[in-house]
Amino acid sequence: MEFLAGGSNNADSTWFKQKYGGRPIKVAITGAAGQIGYSLTQQIASGQMFGENQKVSLRLIDLPFANEAMNGVHMELDDSYFPLVTEVIKTDDPEVGFEGADAAILLGAFPRKAGMERKDLMEKNIGIFKVMGEAANKKASSDIKVLVVGNPANTNALVMSHFAPNIPKENFTAMTRLDHNRMRGVLANKAGVNTSAVENVIVWGNHSSTMYPDVHHATISGKPVYDMLDKDWLQGEFVKTIQGRGAAVIKARGASSAMSAARGATTHMRSWFLGTAPGEYVSMGVSSDGSDYGFGKDLMYSLPCACKNGKWEVVSGLNVNDYSKGMMKATEDELKEEKDIAMSLV
Repeated sequence: MEFLAGGSNNADSTWFKQKYGGRPIKVAITGAAGQIGYSLTQQIASGQMFGENQKVSLRLIDLPFANEAMNGVHMELDDSYFPLVTEVIKTDDPEVGFEGADAAILLGAFPRKAGMERKDLMEKNIGIFKVMGEAANKKASSDIKVLVVGNPANTNALVMSHFAPNIPKENFTAMTRLDHNRMRGVLANKAGVNTSAVENVIVWGNHSSTMYPDVHHATISGKPVYDMLDKDWLQGEFVKTIQGRGAAVIKARGASSAMSAARGATTHMRSWFLGTAPGEYVSMGVSSDGSDYGFGKDLMYSLPCACKNGKWEVVSGLNVNDYSKGMMKATEDELKEEKDIAMSLV
């Protein structure tokens, strides 16, 4: 598979050409003045998200206090020579930012602070994602593809979809691609191979410390991971490493994982828009009816997906053992609790 995972070969597909050929893709980014936004905008502008020949219109959305920082981002975009960028719109009005948008990456969310209860955090974020959902519902393209990155990402995506009834629920997703990419990197380092040699890892459930990083169906250089690496490490230290990787990055660099989060968003959207390679599946937090594996009903639950023609589809029929079922149930329980809190506040 290619360095730019997510179907680079499909960038000239008939569907993509018919849908977006000849015009820029309009991309709304909330929290655009922050650290993730700073990394993400240059990845989009350089063609890493939608293809090296696809022009883009960037709509940078943030709070009024960030206007000057957004001006700085705009200046850097101008100074970097990105021919694919046809326009940059900066605004603190979500309706302006979502006008005609084909894609949206929601970075902005209220961070959890010391002493804050989960209900308080959910209440703050419901206010944010209610506004964003209503703006998208009113102004965006009817088939806009939405990726929520701001935490708690899965439940924030669920809330946003609730306030955007005109947009199909399957068009809202939450990012677990960061964790998916992390898994590939950690496994590659352990096995002493390039990251591209690791394929078809799965993140089940929530983008949180309860997520289940599953390698039962993954391979390293074409060989099953469980044949390559120690089982106790895979079900012990490896799981804890992935679940706690974000905190480890903050401890190491004194700031959050902005670069890898931006890369996760880029690869997530690239797979969704340009398609996955044959036999490849990627982790996406999606609206689940629970029919595929019995977990995640009526939740935004991360599942293995394949993408084609701008749509995702759950990869069904994978064998799930008792160990995996227990891990999948634990993260489902957390998502149910988050949903119950959120819906009680809506």
